[in-house]
Amino acid sequence: MMSTAHTAQTAAAPPRLVYDDQCGFCTWSVELALRHGEFEPVGFSELSPDQRARLPESYDRCMHLLTDDAAYSCGAAAERTIELALPATRPLFGALRQVPGYARFREGLYRWIGDRRTIWGRYRSASPPASR
Repeated sequence: MMSTAHTAQTAAAPPRLVYDDQCGFCTWSVELALRHGEFEPVGFSELSPDQRARLPESYDRCMHLLTDDAAYSCGAAAERTIELALPATRPLFGALRQVPGYARFREGLYRWIGDRRTIWGRYRSASPPASR
């Protein structure tokens, strides 16, 4: 009788979208990402100590994307989320990252939108998005 070694294959955890779960626009944005990609939503109020340790001190100023090997914040998190949810955008973002000043522009645009989130989210629900 031949012995067969079985190796357990573990699927990588889906990236965690960390967001302000009291913000209607933020919640709507996460719901949109969940419709197009595989993410685990984690509201600020639900952060574990380990998750919080991976975030910057002023984590409550923007969204974050936590993967197994990286943590993205603000505009970089939004960009990476779009890339993961809509893979066809990867060449576009790859090209944009080659443009001098793009990262500064991306972060400025993120901040401009974030500073107006009450306007964008005026008619959005503040209920947390459902996990897949």
